[in-house]
Amino acid sequence: MNYQNSLAFAIERDQQDPLKDFRKQFLIPQHNGKDVVYLCGNSLGLQPSSASKYINDQLSNWQNLAVEGWFQGDDPWLEYHKSLAISVSKIVGAKESEVTVMNSLTVNLHLLMVSFYKPNSKRYKILMEGGAFPSDQYAVESQVRFHGFDPKDAVIEIFPREGEVTLRTEDIIQQIRDNADEVALVLFAGINYYTGQFFDLQAITKAGHDAGAYVGFDLAHAAGNVPLQLHDWGGDFACWCSYKYMNSGPGGISGVFVHEKHFNNQQLDRFAGWWGYRADKRFLMAPGFEAANGANGWQVSTAPILLQALFKASMAIFDSAAGICRLREKSLALTGYLEFLIGQINKQQGEEVFRIITPANPHERGCQLSVVCLRNAKAIFQYLANNGVIGDWREPDVIRLSPVPLYNTFEDVYHTGKQLLAAIAQ
Repeated sequence: MNYQNSLAFAIERDQQDPLKDFRKQFLIPQHNGKDVVYLCGNSLGLQPSSASKYINDQLSNWQNLAVEGWFQGDDPWLEYHKSLAISVSKIVGAKESEVTVMNSLTVNLHLLMVSFYKPNSKRYKILMEGGAFPSDQYAVESQVRFHGFDPKDAVIEIFPREGEVTLRTEDIIQQIRDNADEVALVLFAGINYYTGQFFDLQAITKAGHDAGAYVGFDLAHAAGNVPLQLHDWGGDFACWCSYKYMNSGPGGISGVFVHEKHFNNQQLDRFAGWWGYRADKRFLMAPGFEAANGANGWQVSTAPILLQALFKASMAIFDSAAGICRLREKSLALTGYLEFLIGQINKQQGEEVFRIITPANPHERGCQLSVVCLRNAKAIFQYLANNGVIGDWREPDVIRLSPVPLYNTFEDVYHTGKQLLAAIAQ
């Protein structure tokens, strides 16, 4: 695409955008009486304008039906999660039976590691990306200690080569091969939260399985952002939050994927609960856990209907958008435009003021660009916020900017470039 650094270009692109009307389905925060430029969907997605209706519908069911709401009404709560699984399965590239929604992300990561981290005296190590999101690091450390191992020995972190910022796929694969006799679990993010790098999950899965390890993914920054093919790639499990690119609200419900090849694997442990019991016998209240079919068998606690209602509001928008691949096309164009404008600023200044550490290859990133400010970083970030551009700060000098295709526009991106340039002058 031949980008142009002009408002006229941005407006023209927005007029031609087949997804332009989806912005109207979200509530945009205000700054001085105008919509903010919200580029923080990597941290918390915007509220669907339909969210209050979805919540109020369930509050009404609670009011009018009380406990019978589990069995009566237009959308009985007992089966409420199943309609969500239909939508989610399309977003992550899985079979409907392979996904469910429950709990929060790190809780689900722990529950899945109960099943898929099976260390013994020889094979006990977990291999993960260096600089993973802290919650993943803490979960892994605690799981290793729970099994009686020392994280300093049992956790292998892969870092970029000296002088580089992102990981090379060949280095990840080589590390897996080098530790093939000892690694029990390969656990990677889909997209690294700091750099925005989209990892080659298919290649990582194959290498992990070739080494005899289970393979799982934290897709917090990937689900709803980039196309995924979890079933075809063959990974063993994955989990994700839904409040970033899937707009389910702060602390919204999480999702999990378990590959169907494990549904009847009796060797897998799990922490069981009543909600994961087979549905046709659940109300017999019998002793002895019998798992529900598919990923639903990993559920533990009663479904939080109000959280699921918020998620359902967003999933209805995704469904009407006709697929993640359609959104991805616009995402690539928006992020490419932001990259172009930042390059124009550096060119105008005659020096590198902003350095993008997210991969330049569009297929190795999602919506997010992580931008290093080489001078006055925090002041520049604050200037953006004071002028209605909402990004995300990461120490010591990185601003994360994520144009989301459902509600961001080319004009949003153009004004971001304009404010970055103005910030330098200030």
